[in-house]
Amino acid sequence: MDRKDSGIKREDIIDALRKVMDPELGRDLVSLGMVKEVEVEGSKVRVNVALTTPACPLKSHIERGVRDAIISVPGVSDVEVKLSAEIKGGSVPGRKPIEGIKYIIAVASGKGGVGKSTVSANIAASLFASGAKTGILDADIYGPNIPRMLGLDKPPAQKDGRVVPGERMGMKVMSMGFFLREDDPVIWRGPMLHGVLQQFLRDVYWGELDYLIVDLPPGTGDAQLTLTQTVPLSGAIIVTTPQDVALLDARKGLSMFRKVDVPVLGIIENMSYFLCPHCGERSEIFGYGGGRKVSEILDVPFLGEIPIITEIRQAGDEGKPIPLFHPNSQAGIIFREITEKVASLLSIHYYSV
Repeated sequence: MDRKDSGIKREDIIDALRKVMDPELGRDLVSLGMVKEVEVEGSKVRVNVALTTPACPLKSHIERGVRDAIISVPGVSDVEVKLSAEIKGGSVPGRKPIEGIKYIIAVASGKGGVGKSTVSANIAASLFASGAKTGILDADIYGPNIPRMLGLDKPPAQKDGRVVPGERMGMKVMSMGFFLREDDPVIWRGPMLHGVLQQFLRDVYWGELDYLIVDLPPGTGDAQLTLTQTVPLSGAIIVTTPQDVALLDARKGLSMFRKVDVPVLGIIENMSYFLCPHCGERSEIFGYGGGRKVSEILDVPFLGEIPIITEIRQAGDEGKPIPLFHPNSQAGIIFREITEKVASLLSIHYYSV
């Protein structure tokens, strides 16, 4: 049976898809421009739907909605749904964009020692594992741990007068750690730090990236403030631990981003609890629930809790990020769920404007 005999028109399929809503954006797939291809061959229909991010947490929900809508069209007997991703990206008023990079996400903490770099490395790896073109900039100049956490030790090459970032399985990485010995201290004032970070952002050949994760230095000093005022940050994540002191500092970090009009995507509570590797008993060593409570008080999303478990520490020491090497482990699932929330919140913010 050919297309003419089937009586099914492409317009019929498009009309059916107008009833399928993206549950997070609150609009139908057609008006959002997510329906990219519709092919009718006899009673079979093929459709390509481009999601706003490959890390979309509602892929199966959207696919099921598309399939149900099309199969309801009279004459359709078979539906083939292809899901792809088309990341829009977002411009930041008053800040010069970085060519080729769609979203820049800062990961920050009000104080050191909360596991910010571990969170940064694993969110970047999780975005990359989802199929997104991803890079990570280790902006923590005083404690550049990202190369070790990702298993990289070779200094970057140069191409046409620009630095080519290191790569881990295709994920792009830049860090001062590439240029220092492990026992070399960095004794710089704020302006020097700001200058090298601007070079890392604008003089590095990043190429085309969907997401660049920036692991910021801890604290809310001049260097952090200057960076957030000049870099076109699409959003920020605050990492804290359950202790009262850490939570107080997290509130300061959040306030800093709000003052420079950077959207705060949410709070992550790291070292939230300890899971015994032998009996599985949960112990709330540093207290519990503080991150969620602060997120409610300050009206920002709570992105999730990361427990203290051996596999996270081992992965960092061995340079084998969990989302790439152990994606279905307990920690792998936790990081994937947090990353999906981050990607979803970015899409909601920039598709709503």
